[in-house]
Amino acid sequence: MKKQPIKAAGFFLILLIGVITTGFGQRLLDKKISVDINRQRLDQALEIISNQAGFYFSYNSNLLKKDSLVSLSARNTSVNEVLGRLFGNEFEFRESGNYIILRRAPLRLKLVTSSAQTEDKFYTVSGFVIDDQTGQRISDASVYEKDRLSVVNTNANGFFRLRLKSKYKKASITVSKEYYEDTTVSIEPQRNQTLSITLVPLDISESTVVIGPAGIEAPETIDLEIPINDSISKIFRYEKKDSFTIERTALGKWFVSSKQRLQSINLKKFFVARPYQVSVVPGLSTNGKLNSQVINNFSLNIFGGYSGGTNGFELAGLFNIDKKNAQYTQIAGIANLVGGNVSGLQIGGVSNTVLDTVRGVQIGGVANYSGSTVSGMQLAGVSNYSGSTMRGVQIAGVANMNIKEVNGAQIAGVFNYTKHLKGVQIGLINVSDTSEGYSIGLINIVFRGYHKLSLYTNELINMNVAVKSGTRKLYSIFIGGFNSVPDQKVWSFGYGLGSEIVPGKRLSLNAELSSQHLYLGSWDFYNLQNKANLQLNFKIGKYLALFAGPSYTVYVSNQDVHFPGYKQSIPPGGYKTNKLGDKVTGWYGWTAGINLF
Repeated sequence: MKKQPIKAAGFFLILLIGVITTGFGQRLLDKKISVDINRQRLDQALEIISNQAGFYFSYNSNLLKKDSLVSLSARNTSVNEVLGRLFGNEFEFRESGNYIILRRAPLRLKLVTSSAQTEDKFYTVSGFVIDDQTGQRISDASVYEKDRLSVVNTNANGFFRLRLKSKYKKASITVSKEYYEDTTVSIEPQRNQTLSITLVPLDISESTVVIGPAGIEAPETIDLEIPINDSISKIFRYEKKDSFTIERTALGKWFVSSKQRLQSINLKKFFVARPYQVSVVPGLSTNGKLNSQVINNFSLNIFGGYSGGTNGFELAGLFNIDKKNAQYTQIAGIANLVGGNVSGLQIGGVSNTVLDTVRGVQIGGVANYSGSTVSGMQLAGVSNYSGSTMRGVQIAGVANMNIKEVNGAQIAGVFNYTKHLKGVQIGLINVSDTSEGYSIGLINIVFRGYHKLSLYTNELINMNVAVKSGTRKLYSIFIGGFNSVPDQKVWSFGYGLGSEIVPGKRLSLNAELSSQHLYLGSWDFYNLQNKANLQLNFKIGKYLALFAGPSYTVYVSNQDVHFPGYKQSIPPGGYKTNKLGDKVTGWYGWTAGINLF
């Protein structure tokens, strides 16, 4: 008898839990509402129902005539029944969280309208591709058989015709279209047949979005503002992934047809591997029209080819275009274009273009391009470019460009640039934003480096100016001078290199080597003043410093004629000279002046 109260309490507890669970678990569509709507707009009627039942509607605004007038009266009726009376059988209602999603009632996935046995070596599958929600026919959808690599696109009326080999006992076809879910259907082999296949549009989410209107190119990124239950909006960023970038390059636009570009958009998730392929031109391959979705171990392109990628060896008479990655070896008579990464050796008679990373060696007759990091070497007759860190060596006849950092060497006949230098630049003109390395050339510019304007005098020329640019480790010096003493004129110009060997807060020590030509009245003679300076600098302000120090000069001259008004005695009297050769003299001198900046 003592157990009965316990049993009764347990019964009521279970009943209470059941009631609570039922209350919380009730479907939105099963909620009872009472509404009285008389000739109101459809969107306003949905707002009334939403307020009554406490949930949200989600629908494609293109599917509903929101301004149509509706009338409805219901008492204690389920939401599902109320919506059914509003929309009839053309729509279905799905629950998602606190949302009811309104969609057109789906059509059948596959409808076989005709079928006939054939004894031919080939049979034909044809038909239409239809939007599951609107019933409209879909143009430019890709219809393909994955194993045999056969593909066609639907025409403007959504019609397709695909030819398949009869010898295979099993077959299926897949339909893909941007912003739709891929659909695969089984078909009857060895039978000519006509089908209607429906595609389901992708729902708008954080990863997909419908972009429009047609004919206007979508931006690279779009921010979507999605309302959530507490009336706060959440921002999703959609990055445009609707085509592979290689098809927007100059080489891609020239050699990849509009149909192939459209196919790449539709089939961006579909890639298969094959041991080999041979192409004459893009689209004419042993892999058929789907070669752009195939990653091959061996690829031979007579004139040119367009494939999904290479995992082995690829050779072309003119050009190779790989949508994804190329690994090991790729050689082309004119150009290689890779949309992903290259690992190994890439040789192009004219150019190599890699839109992502290069790990290995690029050799281009004219130019090499990498959109991201290069780990290895770029060797080109004219120019090299890397869009991120360069770990290795760039060698070019004219110019090297790096957007982020060089941790290695840039060697060019004319020009080198990097944002941050951690290695060495060798060229006529070297430019960087910052530097922890060495720039060796005629003009070395480090925008956030060592910059000085020096005004000074020495034992030979009383008015000199020097522009110094580079880093404290190594800077270049452009020198000009004029001796203003009457009847002792000397004009000079030259170039030098220097280094701050003992840096300090107030005191520093600089070592410099320079060579100047002295003009003494005629250009028919050479007069070269080669100078080694050691300067002690004392900083007296942020932009001002004094310096002085000894020097040693090696003077090489073949001038034996004195021109009136110009200096004759070099060095000036009172300086002990060393005869270093028939036309070579050396002596100790001095330098003193001020540094600005």
